Amino acid sequence: MTNTSQKHNHFDYFVYPNGLRLITVPMEHTKSATVLVMAGTGSRYETKDISGISHFLEHMMFKGTEKRPGYLDISMELDSIGAEYNAFTSKEYTGYYAKAGIENFDLILDVVSDIFLNSKFDLGEIEKERGVIIQEINKDFDDPMRHISDLYEELLYGDHPLGWNIAGTKETILAMKPEKIREYFNTHYFAENTVVAVAGNVDPIKVREQVDRYFSNMRQQSIIKPLLAVVKQDKPELKIFNKKTEQAHIILGTRGYDAFHPKKEALRLMSIILGGGMSSRLFVEVREKRGLAYYISASSDSYQDVGDFSVVSGLEKTKLHSALEVILEEFKKLKTEKVAEKELKKAKDYVKGKYAISFESSDDLASYYATQELLYGKILTPEEKFEKLNMVTAEDIWEAANDIFQNNKLNLAIIGPVEENDSSIYDLLKL
Repeated sequence: MTNTSQKHNHFDYFVYPNGLRLITVPMEHTKSATVLVMAGTGSRYETKDISGISHFLEHMMFKGTEKRPGYLDISMELDSIGAEYNAFTSKEYTGYYAKAGIENFDLILDVVSDIFLNSKFDLGEIEKERGVIIQEINKDFDDPMRHISDLYEELLYGDHPLGWNIAGTKETILAMKPEKIREYFNTHYFAENTVVAVAGNVDPIKVREQVDRYFSNMRQQSIIKPLLAVVKQDKPELKIFNKKTEQAHIILGTRGYDAFHPKKEALRLMSIILGGGMSSRLFVEVREKRGLAYYISASSDSYQDVGDFSVVSGLEKTKLHSALEVILEEFKKLKTEKVAEKELKKAKDYVKGKYAISFESSDDLASYYATQELLYGKILTPEEKFEKLNMVTAEDIWEAANDIFQNNKLNLAIIGPVEENDSSIYDLLKL
């Protein structure tokens, strides 16, 4: 593979001979820099017996390298310069980053590349970390606001990797063999499956040379493809997890669009109109006018091959039926009445404002560019992305609403003091 370089007004894009991609985003008005390294693997690349391995591996990357033998050697070095650092595992990617004052850029690049390339996966540390991960699984399970999204995706995707918990199960974590972790690292962490994103007050040419020094010997192999999700649904689906809680937490949604769908932007704006901010339709109707919920919001989420549109809310159990009726009524309204131009413009301005706030920080900007390159192989600048949103019409939203708001695409997940065979709730799921 030859070096390919692309200079853009907003970022510098470079591919090294080994296939590693580098995106540098210069920011003149900041005193910080972020180094983010992302691998194109996550829990959807796993099989049942190693469910949770991507997340387990992420935990192990901070435990020590040859150069920095223990976790304290890593954390002390970063803490001593006041750096922010962390890692995250999603279903489609895993990332490691550090952010610090620009004068410490060389140091954070050295540390992040070291843990990404040279982690030791010490046997004793693996044993210790099992307990930590099981505590994390328990904590998420105990927190209905966290657990509800897992329950909802289980309902949507069933026994497919997209329907499994990112952290795995207690059984798979307890049974995880150290050699499996090393093998997964060797087969999923390689140059062509990795993107390095650097954002901050940096010189792209200098960054290119520095990154090359660390990553030039990274292993190469062919790209892995995840198991495609096949969606089959012919009637509304309901999943209730009975739990003694004061509130019922719900996600009511429908099948949506994948990340490459031309109408994806229409759903994004629809989510703002319905549940973005305190003046959105659902916040006004469900919380302010009727006092049915403590919190309510809407979102449109996409994977590479599937997607969904959902409303999440926490409400009193006695108000569950009423709240569901109001939410479904708002879905129906979008199918019958086109959104007014004024409301559509407000939704577009809302997104634009959110972009402006998040892109002030180098870590958000690094993540924005790396995620696009890794998942879609195509980068839109914030301006280009907003231009696509700007082109969405009221007609587009009306068409999308009529497409997704159908009985055979409805899904409802509930956690709370609700009987698991409560047919009165299922009877409400009609559009």
